[in-house]
Amino acid sequence: GLTLAHPFRGVDGAGGEWDYDVPMLPGDHVTDDAGTGFVHTAPSHGDDDYQLGLKFGLPMTYNVMEDGTYRISLPLFGGQAIIGADGKEGPANVSVIKQLAYAGALFAKGKIKHSYPHSWRSKAPLIYRNTPQWFVAIDKPLEDGMSTYGDTIRGRALNSINQLVEWTPVSGRNRLHSMIEARPDWVLSRQRAWGVPLTCFVKKGAQPTDADFLLRNPEVNARIKQAFEAEGADCWYVEGAKERFLSGIVNPADYDQVFDILDVWFDSGSTHAFVLRDRPDGTEDGLADLYLEGTDQHRGWFHSSMLQACGTKGRAPYRGVLTHGFTLDEKGMKMSKSLGNTVAPQEVIGEYGADILRLWVAQSDYTVDLRIGKEILKGTADSYRRLRNTMRFLLGNLAGFSDEERVAPGDMPELERWILHRLAELDHVVRRGYAKYDFQGVFQTLFTFCTVDLSAIYFDIRKDALYCDAPTALRRRAARTVLDILFHRLTTWLAPILVFTMEEVWLCRFPGETSSVHLVDMPQTPADWLDEPLALKWDALRRVRRVVTAALEIQRTAKVIGASLEAAPVVHVEDAGVLAALRSVDFADICITSAIEVTGDPAPEESFRLPEVPGVGVVFERAEGEKCQRCWKILPDVGSHAHAGTCHRCDGVLG
Repeated sequence: GLTLAHPFRGVDGAGGEWDYDVPMLPGDHVTDDAGTGFVHTAPSHGDDDYQLGLKFGLPMTYNVMEDGTYRISLPLFGGQAIIGADGKEGPANVSVIKQLAYAGALFAKGKIKHSYPHSWRSKAPLIYRNTPQWFVAIDKPLEDGMSTYGDTIRGRALNSINQLVEWTPVSGRNRLHSMIEARPDWVLSRQRAWGVPLTCFVKKGAQPTDADFLLRNPEVNARIKQAFEAEGADCWYVEGAKERFLSGIVNPADYDQVFDILDVWFDSGSTHAFVLRDRPDGTEDGLADLYLEGTDQHRGWFHSSMLQACGTKGRAPYRGVLTHGFTLDEKGMKMSKSLGNTVAPQEVIGEYGADILRLWVAQSDYTVDLRIGKEILKGTADSYRRLRNTMRFLLGNLAGFSDEERVAPGDMPELERWILHRLAELDHVVRRGYAKYDFQGVFQTLFTFCTVDLSAIYFDIRKDALYCDAPTALRRRAARTVLDILFHRLTTWLAPILVFTMEEVWLCRFPGETSSVHLVDMPQTPADWLDEPLALKWDALRRVRRVVTAALEIQRTAKVIGASLEAAPVVHVEDAGVLAALRSVDFADICITSAIEVTGDPAPEESFRLPEVPGVGVVFERAEGEKCQRCWKILPDVGSHAHAGTCHRCDGVLG
């Protein structure tokens, strides 16, 4: 509440510049533990001082020019540089201190070194200045016929965020919503030596509040547009540009040309217009299906695009926004050349191929920061090889397949119908996963299916039928039909991730075709392939098979047998339903043994058990007979047929 005198009040040669009262004001930014407790206030310099000046109606001084000197009209100090060329104290500081001493207002002087304010990029000292700028008023009611989306830019943006845009992950919605909800008006202008200019003319002597301050003339705008389209933005800076655009329409002498540039975020925020809206092949509504960028773009590209489009289109320019984390090294450290922990994508592609890099992304949770390094890439390459082996098996066993060989699902054995059931389940998971950009979920689901359901079970079981059954045998034809179905689904399901590999697989199968796997839709999977009762039955069969396989592995490790076909185990099962299920199929084929006995008798003490599969015990027995030289099964009838060393089946196939 005190009233003070400016220290330069009445100084000779000042022309009354500082002959005004200075109020003592309460400033929340000044505390008794940070600073002196009493500070000078320069309302044109620094945000705290500026806000205090607005609050208490202090006059703005505008004493500092763009080049860091005091304005020429300022008495005593006009034209002097505040900061020297070397970034240290400029001549103006010395002059001000001398003038304070001359006025008898200096108690003491000294030097301090401090880091504020400095440019974070160049480390050079800065002087804050409040200057006239161009703004977009985001809370000013709009009258553009698009009130369906809201009446203000902020209202339209919040409506778009809440109602019109799908966010991946959903946390992105909250992040942008809070920023838009609390942000001030958008400052459009920048004072830079480069950039896209604000193509405006303002009337000399007029104030921004005057109706004729900004020149709004369709003819002038048409000239500017035509010149920009023909010559680019640099035509604004050519000497005589003002006369070129204004002569014959208005008097050039009455107007000043604005040389501020547009905020670069306005440039990036308007990409939706020239990428989508203004293209001959653009979308009908000019909307992007997806904007994809890092998490820092909630305050950048996503943000500026939202504001720009809400002012010009009435709504967000995108239907969906996906944000990802940043790439870190294997230890979770930020990559840096100085630390030597960078991983260049081109080096990964050179060593492993582009699909390994894509697969690394698909295996990762991209919604958080991603780690990459040699060991991680080795694991990715291993996953890739296992998938590639799955496709190689399909290609090798589909040679010569034709539609005449195809078997209807209803005529297939249970094992094939179980695979069709799994495909029907997967079809839903894959389509939903891709729609949600859940590449990790899609890949893990398909990788598990290929390595467990196919390689470890179906392929392992059906190799015997594929290699040894007659070409016309139903079981072999059914298996090849399923392999063809698997081929078309796996290639199209994996094509968005393993782009080059699936194209290679496709062209290996259809070398004469000009088509591409990327031009083929994912096949529709019939709903009647789903068979829950069959799936429950085969879930039980697989559990029992796991006990048999584990029991035989012990014998193999002990070198009692070399292969599972040398065994004819006895399987004791307590559950009557499971026992009936085992007896309804050729369980020896499923366990890849030459013979098997399934019984409901109590399991002897020495039988092998797995804790996670109660009620099942396995007793190892050797297979009896001779080894068939064609299918390698050990059977009693080998050697009693026309073809020496063959079993009954193989003898019949050989004819």
